[in-house]
Amino acid sequence: MAAISRLHTVLDDGLLTLPEGPVTVMRPAADYDLSALGDRDIHVAQNFAPDADAFAQAGYTVAQDAPSSPTMIVVVPRAKALARSMIAQACALGQVIVVDGQRTDGIDSLYKDVRARLGDVPSLPKAKGRLFWFPATDVLSDWAAPPPVQGDHGYFTTAGVFSDGAVDKGSALLAAALPQKLPARMADLGAGWGFLSRAVLTRAGVASLDLIEAEALSLACARLNVTDDRATFHWANALTFQPRTKYDGIVMNPPFHTGSKGTPALGQGFIAAAARLLVPHGKLWMVANRHLPYEAALREHFRNVDELPGDGAYKLFHATRPLKS
Repeated sequence: MAAISRLHTVLDDGLLTLPEGPVTVMRPAADYDLSALGDRDIHVAQNFAPDADAFAQAGYTVAQDAPSSPTMIVVVPRAKALARSMIAQACALGQVIVVDGQRTDGIDSLYKDVRARLGDVPSLPKAKGRLFWFPATDVLSDWAAPPPVQGDHGYFTTAGVFSDGAVDKGSALLAAALPQKLPARMADLGAGWGFLSRAVLTRAGVASLDLIEAEALSLACARLNVTDDRATFHWANALTFQPRTKYDGIVMNPPFHTGSKGTPALGQGFIAAAARLLVPHGKLWMVANRHLPYEAALREHFRNVDELPGDGAYKLFHATRPLKS
């Protein structure tokens, strides 16, 4: 039997009574249990494409931008600055604010910060997490994140994106290792805010580049960072993306975290996706943290796999001639 969710508990036990009308749930993961809300009009606000797809397929109304509702439920992401900004946004859009999250994603620290501003706030600690709620207020309005800003490195980033405010060292290592000439039709899987993509477009031979990124916040930054007409932007899950034409070459620094959990299988899925998306003579350039076990997956999906010079923290791979499963 599935565990009773924190939301179920506070509603079923009468600890919290929601106002009449629609409910907006902000950034719930695909496995977040919405059944406690019964037959209410539920709007899902989700910027991460795989989770957005899952809720859309389940029949929910899904959008990137959160609509105003009397009840705003904030499902806490791992990035604290983004979580704070979501709470500020929820306060501007709703009447009752519910914040739900896991300890590993920083819910207790966030609860402490809210109490420091608002005083005593009711909460339910349960199942390695916490749910708390309070009336909407403008006291937290200064938590709203600014629009993407250009950092000292020359790139636009914003709260909640990977490597916010700094160039990822692995991506920088891969960019420096790319050959001076690349294949004509290129893709960047998990393109983030566009650092690798911009490096690709400096190489000779590139006729087009698709940036495929699941996080809409990152893709919005990429549009500011990559202004070359050869670039096309796709808000999509790289693991399931279907291009009109397969690629001659792919670059990627694949993610290996789902929430707070390290998930090497995610990077292995990116390797399988790269092989699927490449033409028979296609080429892959990839960087990974040195401890991640990707060699077997590369050999499973590519005929030729070479390790390029990396460093103590990262390893670089060049794989060619994908094997079709």
